[in-house]
Amino acid sequence: MKVTGFTFVRNAVKLDYPVVEAISSILPLCDEVIVLVGNSEDTTPELIRSINSPKIRIFDSVWDDSMREGGRVLAIETDKAMQHISPDTTWCFYIQADEVVHEDDYPAIRAAMEKYRDDQRVEGLLFNYIHFYGTYDYVGDSRTWYKHEIRIVRNVKGLHSYKDAQGFRIDNRKLYVKPVNARIHHYGWVKDNRTAGFEKWKNTILLYHGHDKEKTDAILSSNWFDYTGIDSLAKFKGTHPAVMKEHIARKNWEFEHDISKKQFKNFTKKMLYWIERWTGKRLFDYRNYKLLR
Repeated sequence: MKVTGFTFVRNAVKLDYPVVEAISSILPLCDEVIVLVGNSEDTTPELIRSINSPKIRIFDSVWDDSMREGGRVLAIETDKAMQHISPDTTWCFYIQADEVVHEDDYPAIRAAMEKYRDDQRVEGLLFNYIHFYGTYDYVGDSRTWYKHEIRIVRNVKGLHSYKDAQGFRIDNRKLYVKPVNARIHHYGWVKDNRTAGFEKWKNTILLYHGHDKEKTDAILSSNWFDYTGIDSLAKFKGTHPAVMKEHIARKNWEFEHDISKKQFKNFTKKMLYWIERWTGKRLFDYRNYKLLR
C-alpha cells in the first residue's frame, strides 16, 4: 500500500498559514508528499524547502487569477497537484495549508487505510473537523462550519477536486466513503486581525466575491478584520497537534468572546443549532459525499 500526500500553497507567509505544520502532520503517514507551490509574493518557496524531508516533491505553479470567482482556482490547483501522483499510489492524503492532523489519530488513520485498501467500494475516508476561530482557544460550533469532509481518496481514474476544493468528485458524482475516527484541526481563521487576519479576509473576499465591487471596496478600504460578528463559538477543551506547539507559542494577539452570546441571522438557524446541541444530530445538513453502510 502506497500513500501519497498532496497539497498546494501560495503566500503562506503573508497569510500566516501553518503549512509547514500541515505537511509535517501527514509525513509520518505518507510515502511521499506532493507540494505545489504557487507564484507567491513572499518567501513561501523557501519555507517549503526548509522542511527538508526526502519524502517531499516540490513543483512550481502559476495561478490563473481570472479563475478566482467562487474559489474555482483552488480546485484547479488541487487537480494540478494530483497530476503528479504516481499510478502505483493506493491512497491520496489531501491536506490544505491551514489544516493539521493530530498525532493521536495516526493509528486510526493507518487502520482505516489498511482495512479498506482492497475494498474498491470505498473511494474516500471521511474526517471530523474542528474549526478554530479568533485564537487557538475558541472553536466554531454552529452550522456555519462543516462537520465532516473527505481528506483521503482512492487513486482512481476520473478523480477531481470539486468547486472550491472542499471536496472531490469522480466523473462529477459524489464519492462513496467510510468515516474514520480522526480529526482535522482547521486553523484558517486564527490570525491577528490587523495583519494576516485582514490579509486572509481580503484574499477570501477577492476569491469568492471578486465580481461584487461594492462588497470588495468596503473590505479593501478597511485595515482590519472584525472577529466579533461570528454567530456562535465554544471554548476548545482538547489538545492541539504537537507540531503546532511553536506556532501557537508565537501568538501575539488577544481575542476574548462571550460564548453565551449567540448571533444567529434568523429563527431557523437558531432552532437548528439548539436541536443539534440537545440531540447531537445535524438536521438537513448538506453532504458532499455518500456514506457506505
